[in-house]
Amino acid sequence: MASSPLLRLVSAALLALLAHAMAGAPAAAADPGRGQARPNADKNSIGIRLLEIPANRTDDPRSHLFIVDHVNPATTFSRRFEVHNASNEPQHLQLYAAGAGISHGRFTFAPERTPNELSSWIKLNRAAIDLPPHDRASVKATVAVPTWAPKGERYAVIWAEVSAAGAGKQEGITVVNRVGIRTYLDVGPGGEPPTDFRIGEIVPQRTEDGQPRIQATVANTGERAIDLEGQLSLSDGPSSLSAGPVPVDRGTTLAPGQQATVTIQLGEDLPDGPWKFSLTLTSGRIDRTQTGTLTFPQKSGTWGLAASTDSPLTLPLALAALVTLIAGASLLIARRFHTRRKSPAAPSHGGDLT
Repeated sequence: MASSPLLRLVSAALLALLAHAMAGAPAAAADPGRGQARPNADKNSIGIRLLEIPANRTDDPRSHLFIVDHVNPATTFSRRFEVHNASNEPQHLQLYAAGAGISHGRFTFAPERTPNELSSWIKLNRAAIDLPPHDRASVKATVAVPTWAPKGERYAVIWAEVSAAGAGKQEGITVVNRVGIRTYLDVGPGGEPPTDFRIGEIVPQRTEDGQPRIQATVANTGERAIDLEGQLSLSDGPSSLSAGPVPVDRGTTLAPGQQATVTIQLGEDLPDGPWKFSLTLTSGRIDRTQTGTLTFPQKSGTWGLAASTDSPLTLPLALAALVTLIAGASLLIARRFHTRRKSPAAPSHGGDLT
C-alpha cells in the first residue's frame, strides 16, 4: 500500500528536527573551579583555608573552599583548617563559629558572634592563637549533630578575627578584620539531596554610562544551596566579531527554592549585535549551559528585549509532540483501511435476462 501523504509529511518533519538537534544542541561546559584568594599584605592581614576535604567530594570545587556535607542526625565529624598571619607583625587571632544565612541571592553573616543552631554544634580546639609574622597554625573544628536535629540544610561561618586600634584611636575606634570558612550542612536520613538549578530569562542592557551588560535569572530547583559562577561567550556578531569568555560576577548564592539574577559586565566598545551567546553557570559539580541570540539596546540606561534562547526543553517537547502526531496519523490510517475492508461490495449491474 502506498504511503499516506500525512505520514510522509510527519516523517519528514521528524527527520528535520533530529538533524537540527544534532547540529545545534548546547554542550555542557567543564567546571573550571576557582582558587583560594590570597590575603592582602597589610598590617592586620590574615588568611584562612581548609586542610581537609571528604574523599567523596574531592571533585567538588566548593568543598575545597567551604565545609559542604550531608550527615544523619547523631553524627559527629571534624575538619582541620589553617590560619595564616600574612603581615609583618605578630597577631592575636580570635577563633569562633557564628550564624549565617542566605537572603536575596547572597550568603549573609550574622553580626559579630551571633550564634544559630549550626554554629552551636561547632566546637574549635583553640579559641585563640598568637601567630608570629608570616606564621601559620592548624585548628580542628568538630561538628556534633544532635539526635533530635530535624531534616534540612543549615549555614554558619568559622571565623578568624584580629582587632587593632584604627586611625580614630582617640575616639576609641577599633578596626576588626576577620576571615572565615562557610559551612553548608544538610541533615537528614538517607542519601544526599539533589543539587540542581535552572537558567531562566536572559536580558541585555546598557548601563547609565553606556556599558553593555547581561542579567540572567537563575532558580535553585534542587534541595541544596548553590554558589554560582561561570562565563559568557559571544559569537557571530557584526562583521563576524566574537567576544569572551567573560566571567560572571561572583557572589550569588541561592538556598533551595530561591531565585536571583547573575550579572555579566562586558566591554564598552561592544556593538549592539545581534549576537549568538553561550552562557555557562556552575555550582560545585553541577553546570548548566544556555545558548541563543541577543541584541543590546542602543540607548544608555535602557533594557533590551529578552534573549531568544535555545531551551533544552524545546527538543524533548517537540519530539513528544511529533510522536503523538505520528501515533494519531497511524491510527487514522489504520481506521480508514479497516473501514474500506468492511464496506459491502457494490452490486453488479449486468443486463436483464429474458
